[in-house]
Amino acid sequence: MNYYDQVAEAAGFLRAMLGPINPRIGMVLGSGLGAVAGAIAYPIVVPYAEIPHFPKSTVEGHTGRIVAGYLGGVPVAAMQGRVHYYEGYTPHQVTFPMRALGALGLRSVVLTNAAGGIAEGYKVGQLVALSDHINMMGWNPLAGPNEPRFAVRPGAGLRFFDMTEAYSKELRALAREAAAEEGFPLEEGVYLAVSGPSFETPAEIRAFRGMGATLVGMSTVPETIVARHMGMEVLGLSCVTNLAAGLSPTPLSHEEVYEAGQRVEQRLVRLLERIAPRMAARVETPSEAAEREL
Repeated sequence: MNYYDQVAEAAGFLRAMLGPINPRIGMVLGSGLGAVAGAIAYPIVVPYAEIPHFPKSTVEGHTGRIVAGYLGGVPVAAMQGRVHYYEGYTPHQVTFPMRALGALGLRSVVLTNAAGGIAEGYKVGQLVALSDHINMMGWNPLAGPNEPRFAVRPGAGLRFFDMTEAYSKELRALAREAAAEEGFPLEEGVYLAVSGPSFETPAEIRAFRGMGATLVGMSTVPETIVARHMGMEVLGLSCVTNLAAGLSPTPLSHEEVYEAGQRVEQRLVRLLERIAPRMAARVETPSEAAEREL
C-alpha cells in the first residue's frame, strides 16, 4: 500500500470513529500544552495506536491521541501530542498525521509548540504567534515523488509552491485580537527548527539570532510545509518554555519545558476558545455554519 493510500485509510478510520463530528479546524498540541484537549466539549477520543499507519508518540508530555469535539462551539480535531524526527521516525511518518487531518477535509490548522526564547525580552510562559520560520532540520518532508491528490483547495498540491505566507496574516490578526480581549499582547516571532534531540549550544543560539530567529524548537516546520502544500491555512503559536542556551543561568531540561507549558496552558485554552469561531467563519460554507448553529 502506498503512502497516499495509507493516509486515506487512516482518514477513513477517523471519519468513521468521529461519527457526527465534522471537524472544521485541526490543532496540534505541543509539550505541556495538552489541557486544550480537556476543554473540548462532547469529546470523542481516538488513541494514535488504534489508527491505521499512525505513528505513536514516545515523548513525555505528548499523550498520543486525537480528541475531537467542540471548542468555542466549533467542531475541532486536536492532536494531543505529536511525533518528532528525533524519535527515529522518517519525514513521511512525522507528517503523516497532518496529511490525515487534511484528508478529513480540514482547511485550517493551529500548530502549537514549546520553544526556546532567543529574542531579548521574551519571558518564560509568553505566547508568541509565528510570522515565519527557518528550516534548519536538514530535510524537507516533501522530498520524493509529489502527490497532488493531497490538495484540499484548487491550485494546491504543486511540486513547487509559494511559502511567502507560511503562517496566515489573517489568522495572526484574529489571534492578536483575541489575545487583546484576554488582556495580554501577542507578539510575533520567527521560529527556527532543528532536528534535536540535544538542546542547542550557546554558539548555535548566537548564530540563529543573527539569522533572524526569535524562537527555536524541534517541530512544527515539517507540519507547516505539508499543510501549505495541501492548501491549508496555518496559525502557529509558540509558548516560550525556556530561555535558549547561553541566555539562562540554569541548565536546560525537558522537565523545565514541560512544566512551563503547563503553567500557560489555561491561557492558551482561553485564547483558542476565542479564535476557533473566527477561524471557522473564514472557511465554513453557509450550510456548514448553519449546521454548527443547530
